[in-house]
Amino acid sequence: MSEWKKTSCVLCAQNCGLEALVENNQIVKVKPDKDNPRSQGYACRKGLNIAYYQHHSDRLTHPLKKVGKDFVPISWEQALTEIAEKLRTIVDEHGPRSLAFMGLGGLGGHSEAVFGLRLLRSLGSKYYYNALAGELTGLYWGYGRTIGRQYNFTIFDHDQTDLLLAIGWNGWMSHQMPQARRYLDKISKDPGKMLVVIDPRRSETAKKADIHLALRPGTDALLTRALIAIILQEGWQNQPYIDLHVSQFEQIDPWFKNFDAREACRVCELNYDQVKEVARLFATRKSSLHADLGVLMGRHSSVTTYLEIILLAICGRLFVPGGNVVPGYLMTMGPHTDDRNPKHWKTMSTGFPTILGMHPPNAMPEEIDNNHPERLRAVLISSSNPVRSFADTTAYEQAFSKLDLLVTIDIAMTETAKMSDYVLPDRSLYERWDTTYFQLNYPEIYCQMRQPIVKPEEELLEGSEIFTRLADKLGFIPAIPESLYSAAKKSRIEYGQALYAYMKSEPKAAAIMPFVVAKTLGQEMGSVNLAWMWALLQTVPQSYKENAVRAGFKLGLTMGDDIFQAILDHPEGLWIGKVDPDNNFANLKTEDNRINLYIPEVEEWVTGITPEYEEEQLQSEGKYPFVLLAGRHMDENANTLIRNPEWNRGRRACTVAMNPEDAEGLGLNDQQIVKVTTEAGSVNIELETTTDTRLGMVIIPHGFGLEFNGEIYGVGVNRLTKNTNRDRIAGTPLHRYVRCQVEAVIDS
Repeated sequence: MSEWKKTSCVLCAQNCGLEALVENNQIVKVKPDKDNPRSQGYACRKGLNIAYYQHHSDRLTHPLKKVGKDFVPISWEQALTEIAEKLRTIVDEHGPRSLAFMGLGGLGGHSEAVFGLRLLRSLGSKYYYNALAGELTGLYWGYGRTIGRQYNFTIFDHDQTDLLLAIGWNGWMSHQMPQARRYLDKISKDPGKMLVVIDPRRSETAKKADIHLALRPGTDALLTRALIAIILQEGWQNQPYIDLHVSQFEQIDPWFKNFDAREACRVCELNYDQVKEVARLFATRKSSLHADLGVLMGRHSSVTTYLEIILLAICGRLFVPGGNVVPGYLMTMGPHTDDRNPKHWKTMSTGFPTILGMHPPNAMPEEIDNNHPERLRAVLISSSNPVRSFADTTAYEQAFSKLDLLVTIDIAMTETAKMSDYVLPDRSLYERWDTTYFQLNYPEIYCQMRQPIVKPEEELLEGSEIFTRLADKLGFIPAIPESLYSAAKKSRIEYGQALYAYMKSEPKAAAIMPFVVAKTLGQEMGSVNLAWMWALLQTVPQSYKENAVRAGFKLGLTMGDDIFQAILDHPEGLWIGKVDPDNNFANLKTEDNRINLYIPEVEEWVTGITPEYEEEQLQSEGKYPFVLLAGRHMDENANTLIRNPEWNRGRRACTVAMNPEDAEGLGLNDQQIVKVTTEAGSVNIELETTTDTRLGMVIIPHGFGLEFNGEIYGVGVNRLTKNTNRDRIAGTPLHRYVRCQVEAVIDS
C-alpha cells in the first residue's frame, strides 16, 4: 500500500514543504508540496533526495558500547545507566566545567535542544557548542551590542526592498530565504529593483546581479569601511533618522571622516567610481543588506558585521519597511548572553565568551587537549558530526581520543560516532514528530510540526526521550503526582490545569518542566516532542500572543491549545503569527532606546583596517600563494547528512575550482588530480577549471570526505582548516580565507 504524506526537507534551514510517497515503510518518491504556505511548491534538488538521508546502510538500530576497538549492542537500560554513572563520577570529581554538550537539533528538529540543555544545566554546566556558533555568533554579538539583544538580529524585508546588497551570499545555492531562486530571479528581472552582489567569485547569484563587485578575497571589512566613508563624506547619510534613532554617532564619525576610500578600493581591486555608485544607491534607495558566510567566515568577521550594522544605521535602513528588520519567533534561537556579564561562562583555555548561549566549536579541541584541572573530560553530542563538520579534523581526532567519555546520539554511524564510547540511536526526522524554531520570515511567523511518515525500528527513541531518561537516571526528576498522569489521559485542557497546579505547589519543578511533561503528556501522546510543543504554546509571552491575534487566533485561556490543534490540522504548515510591521522598533532593547553605534572594545580594530595595513597583510606568501575558500555551496552537498554518495552518481560533486589562467601557470589541467596543502594538512582532489573563480583563489565544497561502505567519497575540506584560524571575538572559523598551495600529484 502506498500513501502520499506531508512533510518537509531537513537538509537546510529553509525546510521547504514536501510530499513523500511511502510504500512498505520506504520513501520512494518526493515532490514539492504546493500546499505549504511558505515554500508554495518550491524545493531544490536536495529536498527531492531525502530518501538518501532516511534509508541507508549506516543507520543505527540499537545502543552500542565500545569494547576494545569494537562496538557491541547493549540494552537501553544498560547504556543509560552506565552513561549516567560516568557523567556523575566525572562531574563530581572534576566539576561541572568538565562537561559539554554539542549539537542538539540539527537543521530539521529543534525540540531535543530544550531537553538536552535542561540536562546540561541540571549537571551544573553551561558549556554548549553548536554549529550556529561556527557561523553566526559574530553577527549575534554585533546586534547584541548595538540594539540590545543578541537574538534580535535582522533579515532583509524582501517583499518591500528595492535594492538588495548581497555580500558573500550565493543565495542561488545556499538559499537562506524562502524560495530563494524564485526571488533572486524575480528581483533581477524587475526594472524597479536592483540586485548588487559583493563576492570574489562570479557565483550563480552574481550572474543575476545588476552590479557585481568582484572584490579581492579578504577585503570585505576594508570595502565596508570605504562604503561608509563615501556616504558620510558625500553627505548622503539619513541625518533625520540618525538624530531620532541613533546614539554615539559622533564617536564613530571620526573613523570615516578622513578615510581614503579611493585607496581602499584600489587595495580591494575594485573601481572606485563603481563602488561610489553602489554607496549612493544604497544610501538613497529603499535598500537592504544580506551577508552570509563570505563575511561571517571571512577576515575581520565580527568587525565586518559591525561595520554593516553601522552602514544600515547611517542610511536609516534598520527597523523600517524594505530595510533590515527583526523577524518574529515562536521561540528565539537562544538567550541574550552579554559577554560583559561575568555570570556567562567563557571557555576555560581559549577565553571565548558565551554568545546567544553558545560556545564556538573551533575552541573545543583546545578545551579538551590541555592540562587544566577543569578541562573538558566528557562530551555529549547529538545530531552533529564534528569530526567532519568543524574546523581542523586532525585536532578533533586528537582531542576526542583524550576524553574520559564521548557519547554520540545520532541516526547514523558517523565518523564522530566511531570515536565514541557509547552510540545511541535517535529516530530520524521522518520517524518522529518535530519542528524548527528559526523559520526566518517577515512579517509572518511560520510553523510546521512535521509528523512521522515512516515507522522507526522498535529500539529507536526520540532524542528528547533519551535526554529525559538520562535525567531520570541521574535523579533530576522528582516524584510526579498521579494526578498529572490521570489528567493527561483525559484531555489537554484538564492536563493544563493539573500542570499549572503542580507547578504552583512545587516552584522548583519549573526548572525541569520539560521532563515532567515528557513523562506525563509525552507518554500519553506517544511523542515527547509533540507534548512539548503543546506545553510551549501554553507559556508564550504576551508579545507572541499579540502576533497570534494578527494571524487570526482568538485571545483567551485556550489560545495555546487552539494554535496547537491548528498545527495538528495543518501538516503542510501554517502561519501562526504576524509581527506588527509598523512597530519593528519595539525590538530595540538598549537602555536609551536608540541604536548604540559605538563599541569601544573594537575601536582599535576598526581604525586599524586601513589600505596600508590590508595591503601588507594580503601580500601573497611564497609557500602558500593561493587563497582557499573552504566551503562551496552546490546542489551536490548537504552538509554531512546524506552519507550515501549514490545521490550524486555521474556528477562532479567534489572538486577544487581554479581559474584556468592559474592552472595554466602551474601546468595543470582540468580533471587532473592535484594536491592542496595548508598549514593544517594536505588532500588530493580533482581539479576543475572555471572562469567563475577569481585569479589567486581556489574553492573546495564542504560536506564530503564521508566513509560509506568502507570507502571515502570526496575530501573533507576541514583537513585543510586550522581551528586556530578564527575570529578573535566569536571564535568563528575564517574558512573563506585559508592560505594554500596547489601542485600536481607526483606518482610514486
